[in-house]
Amino acid sequence: MSRMPLYLKERIEEINQRALLFNYETNTLPKWEKVIITWIALAIFWMIVSVSIHWQNILIGAVVTFLVSLLMYDMFTSDIRRKGNVAIKALRIIFLYVPQYIFIMAFRLVESNLKVLKHAILMDINPGIVKIDSDLHSHTGLTILANSITLTPGTLTIDTVRGLDESKIYVHWIDVETLDREKAGAIIKGGLEDWLKNIFW
Repeated sequence: MSRMPLYLKERIEEINQRALLFNYETNTLPKWEKVIITWIALAIFWMIVSVSIHWQNILIGAVVTFLVSLLMYDMFTSDIRRKGNVAIKALRIIFLYVPQYIFIMAFRLVESNLKVLKHAILMDINPGIVKIDSDLHSHTGLTILANSITLTPGTLTIDTVRGLDESKIYVHWIDVETLDREKAGAIIKGGLEDWLKNIFW
């Protein structure tokens, strides 16, 4: 038996991995955008923590946060999706995406608390571990999604498997409503994944 088909399969997998890596690298932000986004986030945090609007405090905060952002820019922004103008992107994250996330999580918390209360009163639980697919491939996006799932009562993220081509999340679900992975994923993730895809790749 010829080894040629096996060799071709390995070469195709290698090319696919290179294509995925290239796609990942083209999705990352340039260094200057990472520095600016980190600087804006740290400067806002500085203003909130210091609770002072004196010009000396603002100047010191701007200088210190800029120096810190030069050293730590990659830690905060390596997973942000590359699209749009940097200023518009920063403003969208601060004034649009963060309030949306708070609203979605508040709704999900109320909904899941009521479901868990119903299960506790009626004792009609059907627990199980489900594996759901995720379109997120970045560390930060997948971590926020997994933690958001865990924060809602009735679900607990057990493990995540991240890859450039696919990501999986293993979730303990208090009441397994369906065995279909797509439907289960839609119920468990709610609108969180679609929201996260606006920011993270």
